[in-house]
Amino acid sequence: MKIGIIQQHNTADREDNKKRLAEKIRKVAGEGAELIVLQELHNGLYFCQTEDVNTFDQAEPIPGPSTAFYGQLAKELGVVIVTSLFERRAAGLYHNTAVVLEKDGKIAGTYRKMHIPDDPGYYEKFYFTPGDLGFHPIQTSVGRLGVLVCWDQWYPEAARLMALQGAELLIYPTAIGYDGNDTADEQERQREAWTTVMRGHAVANGLPVVAVNRVGEEAPDNPTSDEGKEPTGPQTSAIPFWGSSFVAGPQGEMLYRAPKDEEVSVVVDVDLKRSEQVRRWWPFLRDRRIDAYQDILKRFVD
Repeated sequence: MKIGIIQQHNTADREDNKKRLAEKIRKVAGEGAELIVLQELHNGLYFCQTEDVNTFDQAEPIPGPSTAFYGQLAKELGVVIVTSLFERRAAGLYHNTAVVLEKDGKIAGTYRKMHIPDDPGYYEKFYFTPGDLGFHPIQTSVGRLGVLVCWDQWYPEAARLMALQGAELLIYPTAIGYDGNDTADEQERQREAWTTVMRGHAVANGLPVVAVNRVGEEAPDNPTSDEGKEPTGPQTSAIPFWGSSFVAGPQGEMLYRAPKDEEVSVVVDVDLKRSEQVRRWWPFLRDRRIDAYQDILKRFVD
């Protein structure tokens, strides 16, 4: 399969972000991409750097304006697109949701982010209700996609559950970057750990992995209310997102890795049939001791 990945630097101009994404989607589709993966919350700035109730105004229903916009592109170009949206499910109920759009522009399936972080600069628990759709691959015309989102990528359980239900590849729209207070060595350790854990998911499950991250520095977006009040809650300095989007094969081999500091729109060839042979060599699913994993359902085993 030819997979297009788009690593973009966003600004506060949401319409311009979408316009530039559309141009890049057309570019990689023109280069033969059958599946196109976008980064996490790709329409705007990464707003979770602060806590501000006015930011909920950015959320939208699914189906809604963004699924119509990207669905039209999918239909026009005959491609499958993995999007990442701020979903308004109901008043006071919001999710971080990936939506897969089929070649005919219709919604093939959705996934609501299950693991929600709460760290300096990543105050996602303020905005997102944990997903309630579970871990289920999405069937499309190009294959069975195990779509997860960002913080999910640190959890082997999520990758395994997708693999056990027939996912043909694992996909992670992402927004992650450095803490400016860390040393250069620590920043590099974190970036490499991020790459390594997902390559581990590829190896452990015998599946390709696609991770698409943001790039460029983004300062907190602090809209004011109608009364002119500043947002409350934690504030941070700008986050330098570390890019480094990549595609790995079923043995964790790096098929492509983007730069840390540049926008990228490229097409990567992935041989999905190779997973079958790799699993024959390394039959991890055969040798799992499913009779001995009961404690995995506990928070901690004393």
